[in-house]
Amino acid sequence: MIDSVDPLLKERLEKMGVTVDMRPGIPREELLRIVGNYDILVFRGRLKIDREVIDAGSSLRVLARYGVGLDNVDVEYAVKRGVAVVSAPNAPAQSVAELAIGLMVAVARRIPLLSERVKRGEWPKGRYIGVELSGRTLGVIGFGRIGRRVAQIARGIGMRILAHDIIDVSTDVKKLGGEQVPLETVLRESDVISLHVPLTPDTYKLLNAERLALVRDNAIIVNTSRGEVMDYEALLKHIDRLWGVGLDVLPEEPPRSQYLRQLLAHEKVVVTPHVGSETYEAMRRLAEELAMNIEEVVARLV
Repeated sequence: MIDSVDPLLKERLEKMGVTVDMRPGIPREELLRIVGNYDILVFRGRLKIDREVIDAGSSLRVLARYGVGLDNVDVEYAVKRGVAVVSAPNAPAQSVAELAIGLMVAVARRIPLLSERVKRGEWPKGRYIGVELSGRTLGVIGFGRIGRRVAQIARGIGMRILAHDIIDVSTDVKKLGGEQVPLETVLRESDVISLHVPLTPDTYKLLNAERLALVRDNAIIVNTSRGEVMDYEALLKHIDRLWGVGLDVLPEEPPRSQYLRQLLAHEKVVVTPHVGSETYEAMRRLAEELAMNIEEVVARLV
């Protein structure tokens, strides 16, 4: 295991008879030297598990992503090499959905800004009037496990739901009184837009300069999926006309580029350091789900 995980995962694997070596934070160069000694590699999103790592792992049988997305893994090459790739796609859904809703509320009511001002000794009552989410339209881009849960919570507080997905999810959307519509409709008609798509060649900078121009003035944009699905440099040019944005993911983590630093310093931006799945409950579910998926693969290999 090359990243920190819930201790339950180690316990579950050891009960399966797997000898577990904990190496959280191991540098890539060291991983390349030792990965050939292991049958199973458990990791998060810190390092790229690319061809070089897979080739160095001459004994690898399982790549296990402690999380949802596999965009840091060369899945196609791993499969060609006979290495199974597993993750835990169901476990973090509730935690990420709650964070997305939390970011919406934080942006709508300027909560971090007000908190900062009060902590500095100010009393800015009346200076930053917020907006309600109830009665507004939420556009969900990507109606999978997390997007669907966000829509359910939002519906509970009185929001109208629009959804866009590359597959037909109209039945699920209709159950919430919403409608599946084209992407451009979501962008034009939503008061709040929440991104829940995986990072693929098709979703890279999905919200580019052209599409951001379609978003209505005073809209809120929330991204808890992957930083690369939005053009943040273009977002910087639109931030003043938006009500605000809530970001849990960035194209650089931690941020280094000047445009990112400028964006994050803006008072309309609320940002968290990619913590969507970082709750005790989600970590526990991740460990349970990933252990089960590893066990199923190992059983087939025996």
